[in-house]
Amino acid sequence: MKLVVTEKNDAAQQIARLLANAGKPKQDKVYDTPVYRFTVDGEEWVNIGLRGHILAPDFARELHYSKKEGWTAVTAEGEILPASLPDTLARPPYDTKRKPFLKDGVDIKGWKVPSLPYLIWAPIEKQPAEKGIIRALKNLAKKADSIVIATDFDREGELIGSDALRQMREVAPDTPVSRARYSAFTKPEIEHAFNNLVDLDQNLADAGESRQYIDLIWGAVLTRYLTMARFGGLGNVRSAGRVQTPTLAIVVEKERERNAFVPEDYWVLSGALAPKGSDDDGFKVTHATARFTDEQKANAAFDHVRDAKVATVTNVERKSRTNKPPVPFNTTSLQTAAAAEGIGPARTMRLAESLYMDGLISYPRVDNTVYPKSLDLKDVVKTLSAVPQYRPVCTDLLSKASLTATRGKQETTDHPPIYPTGAADPDKLEGPAWRLYNLIARRFLATLSEPSVTESTKFSFDVEGEPFSASGTVLVKPGFRAIYPYGMKKDEQLPALEVGDSCDVRKMDLEAKQTEPPARYSQGRLIAEMEKRGLGTKSTRASIIQRLYDVKYLKNDPCEPSQLGMAIIDALTKYAPHITSPDMTAVLESDMTRVAAGEDTQDDVVRHSRTLLSGMIDALIEHKDDLGDAIADAVTADAKVGVCPKCGRDLVMKTSAKNRSSFIGCMGWPDCDVTYPVPSRVKVIPIEGEQGVCPVCGAPRIKCQPFRSRAYEICVNPACETNREPDVKVGECPVCAAAGKHGDLIAHKSERTGKRFIRCENYDVCSVSYPLPQRGELHATGETCPDCGAPIVEVVTQRGPWRICVNMDCPGKEKKAAAKGRGTSRKTKGGSKGTAKSSSKSTSKSASKGGKRSSK
Repeated sequence: MKLVVTEKNDAAQQIARLLANAGKPKQDKVYDTPVYRFTVDGEEWVNIGLRGHILAPDFARELHYSKKEGWTAVTAEGEILPASLPDTLARPPYDTKRKPFLKDGVDIKGWKVPSLPYLIWAPIEKQPAEKGIIRALKNLAKKADSIVIATDFDREGELIGSDALRQMREVAPDTPVSRARYSAFTKPEIEHAFNNLVDLDQNLADAGESRQYIDLIWGAVLTRYLTMARFGGLGNVRSAGRVQTPTLAIVVEKERERNAFVPEDYWVLSGALAPKGSDDDGFKVTHATARFTDEQKANAAFDHVRDAKVATVTNVERKSRTNKPPVPFNTTSLQTAAAAEGIGPARTMRLAESLYMDGLISYPRVDNTVYPKSLDLKDVVKTLSAVPQYRPVCTDLLSKASLTATRGKQETTDHPPIYPTGAADPDKLEGPAWRLYNLIARRFLATLSEPSVTESTKFSFDVEGEPFSASGTVLVKPGFRAIYPYGMKKDEQLPALEVGDSCDVRKMDLEAKQTEPPARYSQGRLIAEMEKRGLGTKSTRASIIQRLYDVKYLKNDPCEPSQLGMAIIDALTKYAPHITSPDMTAVLESDMTRVAAGEDTQDDVVRHSRTLLSGMIDALIEHKDDLGDAIADAVTADAKVGVCPKCGRDLVMKTSAKNRSSFIGCMGWPDCDVTYPVPSRVKVIPIEGEQGVCPVCGAPRIKCQPFRSRAYEICVNPACETNREPDVKVGECPVCAAAGKHGDLIAHKSERTGKRFIRCENYDVCSVSYPLPQRGELHATGETCPDCGAPIVEVVTQRGPWRICVNMDCPGKEKKAAAKGRGTSRKTKGGSKGTAKSSSKSTSKSASKGGKRSSK
């Protein structure tokens, strides 16, 4: 039996489908892990997909010291590990027995600032992150005659394969192992990879593990430091890292430039001309002095032409320009181009990964911008000709004797640039996925196309002695622009004029303007800037930017730093400038590249990283309180949602110390006791300007973003008239009826909490109440639930009207959940584990709503 190990279950499924030559692969399970069994030339093959990294690195729990053995570490399981700490660190016995200090060592698992210098040097161990998959992997390895590692071919993929092999070697130490390297899920590519197996590149795996260890050390130490510098509050855990922090510093640096920018006044003199005697609106002309910096000179020029009637052509310049086709996509250029089309870098990579797994594009994490000679360009064009949108251009390209592609500056041998490997159907791909595929396919065809030619024309005019000009550009030969219109300017057609011709002056205007500050980085530009400065890798840059948004260091797009993000960078730059500088990170990246090339060792590179961080931590600890104060002020600034209508101080988001729930409170507390509740399970976004103040009560208005639902705006004051809802009688209380009494069930919205509920008017006696959905228009139906007797109400939301039983403990909901569960099980039998899990989750969600769409 041949065992194939892939990085993910989807990849295992694809490879099994592409390689099987005797019937379809059969899905099976080893314990709870899906596997695919198939036959290749009469030999039994089994393909198992991992779930990415099956081992996770972590620090040991404690460090201990004895004169005889020196420093050692103890893991959570009690295993003893050797440790190497510098002599500069204090040794037991310590003056204090308070944690993190122990009788004979240091507790490094707890988050304490004095433990950070020790944490830098603590041994790292790898623990199973996917015990079920490891168990299945070992079971299959014991039975295998040979093993093929078929994870993605990059540093991370090589490390994942190496970790899997390490586990399999525990039960199969002598089984032959080889490596399959591929760049696309197409039959020729996969067959070629398995017919040309190579050895696992341990140097590449070590480089990936070096990055894993270094990022763990820097991330853990800096995150714990920033969090403990001012513990608790709105900020909670404050993330930091070796690449993340310098990336944030780039954005903050740009924001500082914008804040320091002093606008300068200037004046622009422009107008509209039309060929003499014509009826059209004319074309735009501007004064030869594009920007007047002297108002008097601008007014003087305007006075000359204010009442002008005729302009005379004094010069005509025509130039032809040839524009070369773009070079092939690598990861960075794809992310930049996609960002210009409204697809952020993180989403681009998720979509690209999905297209890759579906066999529609090649491997999307690449640096290469030169197609290899082995790539059959005509064959790819033939494949794309099946897509109607591309067929005319494909037919033209296929008519040529040979195809020549453009070449970028970066050439590597691991993967080709990103290109389409299959013909996609726009009707079967979701909108963003199709847009990304369309971008990639058109870019590939553009790299094989002819240059485009544009013709630019510049007219010079004399208007009452003042010089004016007009420029226009026309696409005269489409070339690659016929298939790749991205970033193309609209043609600016000008009339046919010659020297000496006259034009009618339609109007003249003088505009006062101010210079603009430097533009913020878009996410696409930030990706390019990270690559330029050596920050991160093609695989990590998008996720690093997304992380900065997740921890609220960045907001909006283009990227704008929050007050917290700016405060952290300012403080770190003051007390440990190397942490925010890309230079240090670039040095470590270079170290890891040498490991991949076999020119350095993992141990030396990780030790160098520890030394760099160790040299900075003492200064940070010394100024912990200073940095904490800066963070506290920034957190308050970021938490502001408006102005208190009672005392005029800031209203900010706060967290209850009792139940950790969020609320809005005045910074004037305890002198001012104004507080407002916050809707649960929503992201609260302040509204700036006049729109952020309620015109009725003066309290702030906020934007609430529920998970996967449309955002809505409300006044934070639940007693405000804009939040009032009339009470609705929805039925009679069944408990009161059983006791021989009458009690109406009333749907009510609390003026104190803003929450909606149903309560019996005799609640103090019968205690009957039901929760209600917090959004949607409520209607009584006059019906009761046949299973529990509670009222059935109709809730009208953006998705339509829904009829629900308001009793959350209704036995009918359990029946529906069980019935749907049985139906789901039958439907997904034989399907993948992921599909079954998703269906189960959906069933649970539906059952919790306990209703169905109204037939109304």
